[in-house]
Amino acid sequence: MLVITSLLLLLSNSITLRRDKSILYSRTTITILLIATLISYDNLNFLFLSKGIGIFGGLFYTTSTTTVFQIVILLISSVILLLTSFYPRKVWVKEYSSINRLLFTNIIYYQTLLVNKMGEQYKIIEYSLIILFIIIGGIFLMSTSDLVSIFLSIELQSYGLYLLSTIYRDSEPATSGGLMYFLLGGLSSCFILLSTSLLYANSGTTNLDSLYIITSISNINEDNLSSLLYWYKSYYIHISLLFMSVGFLFKVSAAPFHFWSPDVYDAIPTIVTTFVAIIAKISIFIFLLELVHYTSKSYDTEFSWTMSLLLSSLLSLLIGTIVGLTQSRIKRLYAFSTISHVGFILLGLSIHTVESTQAFMFYLLQYSVSNLNAFMIIIAIGYSLYCYVYKVSSTKSNSNNNENVKEENENSNNLHDINNSPIQLIDQLKGYYYINPILSLSLAITLFSFAGIPPLIGFFGKQMILSAAIENGYIFMSLVAILTSVISAVYYLAIIKQIFFDKPDYEFNNELSNFNADGLITEKNTILNKVSIKINNIVLSSSLSLTISIITLIITLFIFMPSELLNIANILALILFNI
Repeated sequence: MLVITSLLLLLSNSITLRRDKSILYSRTTITILLIATLISYDNLNFLFLSKGIGIFGGLFYTTSTTTVFQIVILLISSVILLLTSFYPRKVWVKEYSSINRLLFTNIIYYQTLLVNKMGEQYKIIEYSLIILFIIIGGIFLMSTSDLVSIFLSIELQSYGLYLLSTIYRDSEPATSGGLMYFLLGGLSSCFILLSTSLLYANSGTTNLDSLYIITSISNINEDNLSSLLYWYKSYYIHISLLFMSVGFLFKVSAAPFHFWSPDVYDAIPTIVTTFVAIIAKISIFIFLLELVHYTSKSYDTEFSWTMSLLLSSLLSLLIGTIVGLTQSRIKRLYAFSTISHVGFILLGLSIHTVESTQAFMFYLLQYSVSNLNAFMIIIAIGYSLYCYVYKVSSTKSNSNNNENVKEENENSNNLHDINNSPIQLIDQLKGYYYINPILSLSLAITLFSFAGIPPLIGFFGKQMILSAAIENGYIFMSLVAILTSVISAVYYLAIIKQIFFDKPDYEFNNELSNFNADGLITEKNTILNKVSIKINNIVLSSSLSLTISIITLIITLFIFMPSELLNIANILALILFNI
């Protein structure tokens, strides 16, 4: 269904002359993704009773694990597409907002100025098409069962991400960030291609199942099999998989291959950053889970490629936390926060027991949801400041703090591509609580979840990872994870402090002080009344406010309904280990 839809969208894009159909395409894509979600959900009953099935001649396979995370990718992608499926602001008149009025009456007004109808994100008709290709690549990658399909899937996903990063043609920062992503991503693909060629040369097969069998047999007793596998040494495959892990660790921005992500996240528009930061990581981590499960059962104590994941986990925890303390730009801070959380995910992945696999899956799910909420709130804050102007307060300009004022003025002018990313500096969130208390509270809850504050969902993710690490003897890694988690709370709390306790650097736009627009209330093409639209009638659209509210409630109230997510992670881990 996804492939056919992408082909039809491609045909539709090639023959249309209108650039304002992107909203229609986004809504169509959401519908298709939801239908695909129902199809995947319907397949779960069969897959839970079996170990999975191979498709397309063994190039791919589908299991309960891959199907569950297919559903996760499809649902998260649908939510992200809501950002370009509806205008960000709407006109809300209390007298005409009852259920009966909403269903049967309409309000007609001049939309272009009020609801940001001319925003650039509503003119790019290729956006939905590229996202479909990325989703197809991600789903194929999770289900891949051959060295050839690994490379084809990761490149299909990566090429879409490169194009998505540079899709805003008139944005110089997005173009430079996308070009950096493309060049360095090509380098990481070289490592993946090198590893696939080495695996084929050393094992004589491209099928991953055959590779797993060779690894399992050779690890039983290498001396007794010297006549059968005289050419084989167990570290051959481990070295090859080490090269592959380098390529994939780059693509999930794990240290020490993280250097591209802060610059790219900050340069590309925030709507695009939301997709780039979440979807690619889910598919790659699930693929690595399968790879670790079938190749890490080694009795050869000299070397195992999974040690690279443990080392990357340690570096990600340290770098993501320490370097994040010095950031002044919100999306660069999110990037280093992501690197730190990738360290937790890699720790659960490299331990590889039933408990750690359950913790790994749960952490991946909860962090994807929390990260989605954090980016959506930043986007919503930018839209909510419609009638405000960002200025550094002139009352600070006394002789005692001239240097600070100069630095703040430089920061306030350092807002490249402000139309596509209105919120770029952490200082722009100063005093936002006095402008929109509810959005401020939602952001604070999400940041507390990142920091692992109980009883939010992020606390349970970190607690499960640390419990599995301590139980399996990873005491040093557990201590590092605890310390870095405490330190990372510093920059989360710094943001919350600026939101709730500092005075805002926003001034009401005087040009809108006397704003007044006329609207017509109609029912069945009959004009019922004429209303006056004031600046207070312009609010965030339901697509943003409802989505943020639901995700925030999931993060907050998880302690009252923990069984669903925990049971899914537990069942998938038990099936993977054949228990």
